[in-house]
Amino acid sequence: MKYEELQGIKQRYNIVGNCEALNNALSDALKVAPIDISVLIIGESGVGKDILPRLIHDNSPRRREKYFAINCGAIPQGTIDSELFGHVKGSFTGAINDSPGYFGVANKGTLFLDEVGELPMATQARLLRVLENGEYIPVGGTEVRHTDVRVVAATNVNIEQAISESRFRSDLYYRLNRVNIQMPPLRERGEDVVMLFRLFAMEMSQKYKMERVQLTEEAKQMLMRYKWPGNIRQLKSVTEQISIFSQERIITPEVLGKFIPQDRESTQLTVLSRQGGDHSFENERELLYKILFELRGNVNDMRREMSQLKKQLEDVQTKPTIIGPASTLQPLTSAPTVEDAVAEEYIEPATEHENLNLNDISRQMLEKALDRNGGNRKKAATELGISDRTLYRRLKQYGMDK
Repeated sequence: MKYEELQGIKQRYNIVGNCEALNNALSDALKVAPIDISVLIIGESGVGKDILPRLIHDNSPRRREKYFAINCGAIPQGTIDSELFGHVKGSFTGAINDSPGYFGVANKGTLFLDEVGELPMATQARLLRVLENGEYIPVGGTEVRHTDVRVVAATNVNIEQAISESRFRSDLYYRLNRVNIQMPPLRERGEDVVMLFRLFAMEMSQKYKMERVQLTEEAKQMLMRYKWPGNIRQLKSVTEQISIFSQERIITPEVLGKFIPQDRESTQLTVLSRQGGDHSFENERELLYKILFELRGNVNDMRREMSQLKKQLEDVQTKPTIIGPASTLQPLTSAPTVEDAVAEEYIEPATEHENLNLNDISRQMLEKALDRNGGNRKKAATELGISDRTLYRRLKQYGMDK
């Protein structure tokens, strides 16, 4: 692709950077755009994968038709099939009308399925059928419908590992992966990091009427050495923090070190202390809260099991017995097994002070986990190491289930 054409694409889509890997990704997207096949975009979270599907659609024969971008990881599993493939009236509670779903509405157009690696296995089977022959059945329906949709998918999940762990269908992967495009992580883009910092700093200056921050040469080198685990999204956040909190407008490595770790091998952001110090105990508090949260769950499990065993023992002791052939005492019926026990969380009454502290800690951990996962309860439960059922029960307990 000619240099002038590539620069025109970057200006049109507000793409900043000149690294070879980024240019190759844009070039590949333009090459595959006129060819009506599915495309899989692979890259870490925050690298800007959402730019390529739009570019592909706008340069394809479908550019005058509808384009939808769907975050598969943000839709609850219970409604994902209805969202994608529609439903018929009365198929479930709340289905007061027929819905065509995204595949129905986007007929002749393009669907961008972001975080496709998060799709449930049942939904993957439905998606495979649509990709193969354009057929799907709405939730609760019996009539086969047809659609003509081009699918561009993206994922930050290691699909091959997910296949080996039986979390992703291999046939769907091969069907989506007709063409794959790699988006480079920010740490591999060299001086693009400095260019993006300059862009974000300028945006902050113009939007909030403040003096723009600028990097010294040493600070630029430090910025490029950092690994940026959050990629462009993280860089933008750091730039905004520097623009707001830094008294100096010329950013040196000393100033920059307050916002990103000085250890180039580190992949964690430092958090500024509200008291103005150079160190914050936010991460330590998070760790302690999580340990206490898990410890409380373990204690509750032990209490529940002890209560069940005590009840089983009392039941056995109060039942009539008969004299067996060997003059041994035997119960008329066998003791309940573990499978007979009700698998509900048991919380032993605690003192008012203990209960208040534990509840406060649990509530804080739930709120922080939900915030970090954008309100996705399934992901929050996984992060906290508890089941979906336990999470919902605790949300209800703390009045957070609204």
